[in-house]
Amino acid sequence: MDAIQAILSRRSIRKYTSEPVSEETVNELLKAAMSAPTAANQPWDFVVVRERSTLNAVRQFHPHAEMLTHAAAAIAVCGDPTRETLKGRWLLDCAAATENILIAANAIGLGACWVGIYPVEERIQGLRDLLGIPTHVIPLSMVSLGYPAEKKNPSSRYKPERIHLSRW
Repeated sequence: MDAIQAILSRRSIRKYTSEPVSEETVNELLKAAMSAPTAANQPWDFVVVRERSTLNAVRQFHPHAEMLTHAAAAIAVCGDPTRETLKGRWLLDCAAATENILIAANAIGLGACWVGIYPVEERIQGLRDLLGIPTHVIPLSMVSLGYPAEKKNPSSRYKPERIHLSRW
């Protein structure tokens, strides 16, 4: 699948088969994540989660994380503000890394869904406690991963009326 097709056909997949996702495949997604543009000196860290009990435990502090209970794995994307060269840019860099994971997953036939953690304090602290994330590191998101057990058609979000040429 080419890059444009991977972007245009990407959808949030919340239902997965029981087929495991290989370590090699997860590493490919992490390479894609770390290829994201960065303004802050790559302030990211990633936690790969495969343990069913850990994936299920996210629901204790995140009411919209039900897709993790069926995911084969998840990647927590975290930012370390102490490593950023431009203040506040960790958030942008980690969002770009998250999007790269989502697009790459779609391109290789996986289903994935962005599970928002930041800026909700109980989700941030819940994930810190669950995964042992240091207090100076901020979890931005988790991406659930698995082979899709649902098919969603591409959704066009293109709206020409939102385009302004040269000026508003």
